[in-house]
Amino acid sequence: MRRKLKAKPKLTPDSVYNSEKIAKFINYLMLEGKKTTARAVVYRSLDAIKELAKVKDPLEVFEEALKNTGPTMEVRSRRVGGANYQIPREVRPERRQFLSMKWIIEAARAKKGKPMHMKLAEEFISASKNEGDAVRKRENTHKMAESNKAFAHFAW
Repeated sequence: MRRKLKAKPKLTPDSVYNSEKIAKFINYLMLEGKKTTARAVVYRSLDAIKELAKVKDPLEVFEEALKNTGPTMEVRSRRVGGANYQIPREVRPERRQFLSMKWIIEAARAKKGKPMHMKLAEEFISASKNEGDAVRKRENTHKMAESNKAFAHFAW
């Protein structure tokens, strides 16, 4: 029999934009428990988006970037009869959001020579235009799932 599902704690929205997604993004960006630093980086990057993209609401660019980088399919390893197969699976909405945020942060951290808030702002803007490293990562994930479609019958 299955265990009861654990009730997830309710995340309080951030104070500036009143958005749970931004609060979640701040938590993912945070290193070594330094939430104040992570919060400052995110808010400065959203201010930079306002200037660079010349938009009224940077939250729209943020939302669009998350939507464009979230994968719909991914591959999961499964051992069948002594062989490992990469089986394409649909991605749950929570995992889609997590992967999207993770890939944007990784892409921003990989860039060199600028402060983190500027790298993050540029990554948000390019992801909202369907460009950039995070979008490329999503495309590669979709290609892997597409090329392993033959093994979809192993999913159960």
